[in-house]
Amino acid sequence: MLGFLADAALAPVGAAIGASIAAIGAGIGIGKIGAAAMEAIARQPEVTGDIRSNMIVIAALIEGVALFAVIVCILALFV
Repeated sequence: MLGFLADAALAPVGAAIGASIAAIGAGIGIGKIGAAAMEAIARQPEVTGDIRSNMIVIAALIEGVALFAVIVCILALFV
């Protein structure tokens, strides 16, 4: 009985840590994408549109994965 109460008390902490790791990972990933895109645009300004569109697609995919991870943490908390 005591073990169950300890697990229930740590569930919010685990969910918060999981969600924060997902958010931090997404921030780092998007920062690296932005830095690489700016460097690529500086090296080849004539392909700015292609680089920008690829950057937006990749950033959206990273945000989608991060949102999925946060939703999984919330579901683990309440279910």
